[in-house]
Amino acid sequence: MDALKKERLAAAGIDVDGALERFMGNDALLERFLKKFLADGNYAALSAAVAAGDPAAALTASHTLKGVSGNLSMPELFGLLTSQVEALRAGDWDKAAGLMPEIDRAYESVVRAIGESS
Repeated sequence: MDALKKERLAAAGIDVDGALERFMGNDALLERFLKKFLADGNYAALSAAVAAGDPAAALTASHTLKGVSGNLSMPELFGLLTSQVEALRAGDWDKAAGLMPEIDRAYESVVRAIGESS
């Protein structure tokens, strides 16, 4: 992975070095999984569940997206989703739904950087 790609991904909130550690230094494998992240449907499912006021579906999507973002070393997105999952488990719908603008921003930043780096 070239320096420009790494810089672009890091600026969007991806810990590229941490991700590469998880992928045993295999740039091609990391890039393949980042592209798969673009096709993952959990963000759309989360957005739809929040819009519909469905806490159970929101919890499922948020928890899954949290795991994916953690495995791909996206600490900002991971942290926001962790907070959302905790709020959903505690029954605090207002807090969970209130995190969506920040989650949207972090998610879109990561998606944009992955798309520009592909």
